[in-house]
Amino acid sequence: MNKNTRSPWAWIPTLYFAEGLPYFAVMSLAVIMYQNMGLSDKEVAFYTSWLGTPWIIKPLWSPFIDLIRTKRFWVLAMQGLMAAAFACIAFFLPTGFFVQATMACFALMAFASATHDIAADGYYMLALSSKDQSFFVGLRNTFYRCGSIFGQGVLVMLAGLLAEGHIIPSVKGNVALAWALVFYLLCAIFIGLFLYHSIAMPKTEVEEQPKSTAKQLMQNFLDTVVTFFRKPHIGTALFFILTYRLGESQLGKIAPLFVLASPEKGGLGLSTTTVGGIYGTLGVIALLLGGIVAGIMVSRKGLKYWILPMALAINVPDLLYVALAEMQCANLWIVGSFVAIEQFGYGIGFAAYMLYLIHFAQGPYKTAHYALATGLMAAGMSLPGMIAGYMSDWLGYTHFFLFVCLCTLPGIIAALVIRKQLPA
Repeated sequence: MNKNTRSPWAWIPTLYFAEGLPYFAVMSLAVIMYQNMGLSDKEVAFYTSWLGTPWIIKPLWSPFIDLIRTKRFWVLAMQGLMAAAFACIAFFLPTGFFVQATMACFALMAFASATHDIAADGYYMLALSSKDQSFFVGLRNTFYRCGSIFGQGVLVMLAGLLAEGHIIPSVKGNVALAWALVFYLLCAIFIGLFLYHSIAMPKTEVEEQPKSTAKQLMQNFLDTVVTFFRKPHIGTALFFILTYRLGESQLGKIAPLFVLASPEKGGLGLSTTTVGGIYGTLGVIALLLGGIVAGIMVSRKGLKYWILPMALAINVPDLLYVALAEMQCANLWIVGSFVAIEQFGYGIGFAAYMLYLIHFAQGPYKTAHYALATGLMAAGMSLPGMIAGYMSDWLGYTHFFLFVCLCTLPGIIAALVIRKQLPA
């Protein structure tokens, strides 16, 4: 790195907040928004899961990110594009054709966000040593997850307060306008992130890449794919990547709909404001603690030692939703405590997942290989999520959450298998 290098503390938290927020705006915030706007559970789960496609296929253009311009350039360009996409969503929400128009805007934002992920993760691996990558993994994943909590918590609560007329009385009862104001805020946030990162992210000499011809780019892409699938233990790695969050992929899609659904439908009947408040307060605190604990755990005894306990931490708390659905308990203290436990476990377990992906991507084409791995990770989230709405309608919330718990078993088994392949 050159003399302009700044402390990683100056850019890692905001960079990974910017990486997490749009993903969860598409995969979670949109779920609640469309539910508030009158779409059914099946429609919401199916449509929003399709929006995950760019994260699945992003390896198709990852070689171009590796070879054209710099990672820093792509990070800044995509943050600007996402700001524009958020503004377009806000503009179209109050219209009579909001579903088609906002879905198109969400798709554009998903493409920009997937490209941003490739560039940001590549920048992280180029700008930091292997030791610093391990040290900052807890912080990076915590702020990535903070992007999700901000989206699922603070912004949801804001939308609820706006719709209830607590902030701007004239907005009361106008759900579309309330959500439009939320997305205009997201636009402003990403404009601010673009301006901040243009100053805070250092320019690294190693990041500069020579220009390549189209033929060279295609050959590079083919080499990237071939070398990825020739990596040692690729079979068990794919098993781990695709199943580690199999339960979470369905829980995350239905849990917000469950807590918002009326008791007559088997839900908890909580308000949008209350749900946002729980996820945006207790959830944030628990997540931060989980990420911090994960970083300390891995830095002291390594991933090999902790991979199985961390896999249990992310999956076992899913049982709490079985209890909530069976009791239909809407007590805020109990719901808040269960959310906090689940978020704490997620903070621990997700750190192990991302650190394994970094480990597996090492070697030639590490940025593109990491993009391939995270694309497969996205497939493991989006594809099961497409059927989650149908499964919950068929089984009912209690039996659906039991089904989710069964789906966590392959991921736990996969963690046990790859443990033998990790370096001590």
